[in-house]
Amino acid sequence: MILPELPGLTGVRQALPASLRPLLPAIGLGLGGWVATDALLRLSHLPLSPGLTLAGLVLGAWWLRRPRPIGATATDVPGWLKRLEQLQVQFAQLEGEPVQAPQADPQHAEAQPGAARQLRATQLTALREELERPGLMVALVGTQPPGMELQPALVEALRGPESLLLHWAHPLPAWSAGWSWPPLFEACDGLIHHLRTPLSAADLRWLEALPSGQPAWLLVDRGNQTQEPLAAELASQLGPELAQRLLFWDGQPQSLAASLAPLAQQLASTAPDLRRGRQLRRLQQLHGRWQSDLERLRRQHFLPLQRRTQWLVAAGVVAAPLPSLDLLVLAVANGLMLRDMARIWNCPWTLEQLRAAATELAKASLALGVVEWSSQALAGLVKWHGATWLVGGAMQALSAAYLTRVVARAMADMLALSVGVPEPDLAAIQRQAPLLVSRAAEAEKLDWAAFLDQARQWLRSQSAAGLPAAGV
Repeated sequence: MILPELPGLTGVRQALPASLRPLLPAIGLGLGGWVATDALLRLSHLPLSPGLTLAGLVLGAWWLRRPRPIGATATDVPGWLKRLEQLQVQFAQLEGEPVQAPQADPQHAEAQPGAARQLRATQLTALREELERPGLMVALVGTQPPGMELQPALVEALRGPESLLLHWAHPLPAWSAGWSWPPLFEACDGLIHHLRTPLSAADLRWLEALPSGQPAWLLVDRGNQTQEPLAAELASQLGPELAQRLLFWDGQPQSLAASLAPLAQQLASTAPDLRRGRQLRRLQQLHGRWQSDLERLRRQHFLPLQRRTQWLVAAGVVAAPLPSLDLLVLAVANGLMLRDMARIWNCPWTLEQLRAAATELAKASLALGVVEWSSQALAGLVKWHGATWLVGGAMQALSAAYLTRVVARAMADMLALSVGVPEPDLAAIQRQAPLLVSRAAEAEKLDWAAFLDQARQWLRSQSAAGLPAAGV
């Protein structure tokens, strides 16, 4: 339940220093607990206990300020389905808005909105049907799987109270460009990976590429080798997690049931857990793919905004040159850019909170020397242009544009990491700002040629407009 915010609380929040504002709800809850405790003690005619009251105050503050996971929580199937439905709404909002500039990277070009929307609807419908699937589905995989004649014996060895669907896969390739498991195997409740010793490099690569959280058991055909030294050798190659899932088999059909008995018992006792784990894993996988697609779509809408804002800032500097330190204010105070970014990333932060976060990023940009680097790199461009009115203002204007470009990209990265967070943690942003800015600056340096081309076009447009000399 979300409690409504009292009108007077807004004024109190604004009057407090920024560092104390996050503690206001905890203080309010603690005081409320103290009042309630005091009233109950008086009504019950029990002696008042300052220690008990103080303990209630501390407990209330801890309860509200305890660590919480970042983003929307979804620990069950309905929660993940709700998040997928929310992503569909965000897709619809952005796909309904035209993109003002062509996609910069044709390899990541999105499909037509209608086709993409239909594909997502199909994926979600198929996943809902998969979530309702009864029983267990297991696949036998490997680069050298056993012969098909063993399939009846293996099915009989794994038979239990749950219905079992067994897929006998074709051999895994000895080489793969992406080492990505086919979707059919990702949809299984578990995998039985057949191995022959010594292990091949391909076997190790496929095991390393197992989807996160995918249960897998290793059926090791040991032949005539002794089990104990072989188990130690495989444990050193596979790691402790997979070493606990080794099933040794001498390769004889009559001993297959005994080798698979531990797995059969585990499937019988943990079938509901395996099924639930598969459901959550599949929901997380689809959510991750959709989140990546949505982020690419957001960047398509962000790039025109970034370009437009940087030249608006540059024009403002030409019209009214400012000391270099004041570029910080000019670069982050553009409310229109921040509001549009908040809309693109569906961020509920207020404009004041957005500006505070952007200010931290801009400070980090200045501290890392983004302006100085851009000024040196742009010196040749200004000399090449040669317009007298640009001597005083162009360098500052172009540096301000580049600073805005870097800060905007860092802000976009921060919003992408903060999806679902109701309000910014300025202390955390301050700690992360240097890393976010350095990554953004490095990415923008890779696109330096495109920025120079845009700068030349802007310089020509400003010169053609006949603006007065700046600083001359």
